[in-house]
Amino acid sequence: MNRKKILNSVKLCIAVIVGIAFANALNLEYQTSAGIVAILTIMRTKRETIQTAVGRALAFVAALLISFVCFHFGGLTIEAFLVFLIIYIFVCHFMNWTYAITLNAVLVSHFVTSGRLDAMAVRNEILIFLIGVSVGILLNLHLRKNVHHFEQMKEETDAHIVRILERMSIRMENHDMSDYNGQCFHELDEILRETKNMAEFNYNNQFNKYDVFDLEYIAMREKQCTVLYEMYSLIRHLETTPHTTKKVSEFLDLLSHVLDEENDGTQLMEKFREMDLYMKAQPLPKERQEFEDRARLFCFMRNMEEFIRIKMEFIEEHRKSNDGE
Repeated sequence: MNRKKILNSVKLCIAVIVGIAFANALNLEYQTSAGIVAILTIMRTKRETIQTAVGRALAFVAALLISFVCFHFGGLTIEAFLVFLIIYIFVCHFMNWTYAITLNAVLVSHFVTSGRLDAMAVRNEILIFLIGVSVGILLNLHLRKNVHHFEQMKEETDAHIVRILERMSIRMENHDMSDYNGQCFHELDEILRETKNMAEFNYNNQFNKYDVFDLEYIAMREKQCTVLYEMYSLIRHLETTPHTTKKVSEFLDLLSHVLDEENDGTQLMEKFREMDLYMKAQPLPKERQEFEDRARLFCFMRNMEEFIRIKMEFIEEHRKSNDGE
């Protein structure tokens, strides 16, 4: 069991103890239910915890209203409780409150168990709910963005992309790379997935909903990686080494060295344009195989242009956002 699991387990134990202790201090009935509410309120992140708590609160109000009607006409009987459950389940599914069905049904069942639906009984259930939800929210307020961990994962993602670009540069002039099989993309996909999960975790542990830079940065890298795979698919089918290959290989090597977050891609695009003009000025090949490989290089360059443009558009969007703040 790792440290994170131990801390989460300790947190849940504290939630139960504190919830029951508060309910006991107020001399409430069904005190253990306050601890259960507290456990169920605690989610993975602060944002999820609060959103779930609000949803459960709305669902709890609906449960009280429906139960009042059912018990008014059917009495505090099992039959009336079953009618309540049927109606409530449909309402929760319609309102996307399915996560609240079990908890609120248990709280309403206390009316049948005690045989009372007076003001004190209703007060008791409301206080149990409020204590449990409040304890759950308070215990999750300590969660913060894990900036250091995310930066490490982001650097690891970028480092993988750099290695892929470097290997592409080598492969363009060396057709004997037997291990050029795309395995690096499986590793990159895994790292991207973990980094994206970390970005979402950080976003959901802050109250500033406008701080979406990390999420958008990873989305930008995901787009680039889609283009990168297209580039790889073209490179791996090169069978000759046209004289124009060296120019492209050198540009790839340059690209791999200036991939960092701060580079806005402007100078890269200028150098790309120069290379593009040079390539277009070259005479057409005479042999079929070289012609096909030059065509692959042309498609490769269009993908490389898109790779750079994705980064430029990302930087431009964030400059506009910062200027508007």
